[in-house]
Amino acid sequence: MLLSMKKFFLSLIIISSLSSVQAQEKKDLSLSEMTEIWDTEVPVVTPGQTLMDVPSDAIVLFGGENLNDEWTSLEGGPPDWKVADSCLTVVSGTGNIKTIRNFNDFQLHVEWRTPSEVVGESQTRGNSGIFLQGLYEVQILDNFNNRTYNNGQAGSIYKQYTPLVNACKGPGEWQVYDIFYTAPRFTSDGKYFTQPYITVIQNGILVQNHVAVRGPTTYELPEYNIKFHGAAPIILQDHGCPISYRNIWIREL
Repeated sequence: MLLSMKKFFLSLIIISSLSSVQAQEKKDLSLSEMTEIWDTEVPVVTPGQTLMDVPSDAIVLFGGENLNDEWTSLEGGPPDWKVADSCLTVVSGTGNIKTIRNFNDFQLHVEWRTPSEVVGESQTRGNSGIFLQGLYEVQILDNFNNRTYNNGQAGSIYKQYTPLVNACKGPGEWQVYDIFYTAPRFTSDGKYFTQPYITVIQNGILVQNHVAVRGPTTYELPEYNIKFHGAAPIILQDHGCPISYRNIWIREL
């Protein structure tokens, strides 16, 4: 009788233990399920074969042939830059060009090349720039064995942030900027409260790491004052040097 009772209580203990384990497993599964998000599916974007290729959701701003579909002069007329051999080249004195479309947050891919024949030094050697929302410049310059002021060399946020490293290739070689941009935010009454942020990868190397832009780009005294603006164009700069561009695309974020 005593042996039977012992077996009975042992059975109860085993059953109770199994029930506790099952209950805990059920509880853990429930907690796990609570942290799973299923209500919206992540959009599918088809990448290119290489990092240079255009993703399926990108807007091609310049693919090698047509300039007039996506670009104008600053005054709104046809741009006078040269299109040949699948690239776009600055024609000195014709002025900056801008996108027809306006943008806020984006990922921008730009391939650029300074002349193979070296002319000038410091800021007069292969100078151009990309103005995000028409206001904040990512500098383009031939800084391959070409010293200039640090916050004005290639990869800089002009006159604001020095690049982390000099990642320039030699004159005449194609180079790549992948730029990630977050536009400034404003309150409902137009007051500025969040700065623009820029990340730049040059030739696969991080040169600007999510820096907070202090204000619009200026050549002389800095203007650390961001005034209300909405979506705005990308501007490419005519700085008098025959810089070439190709394979320009953008993803709105």
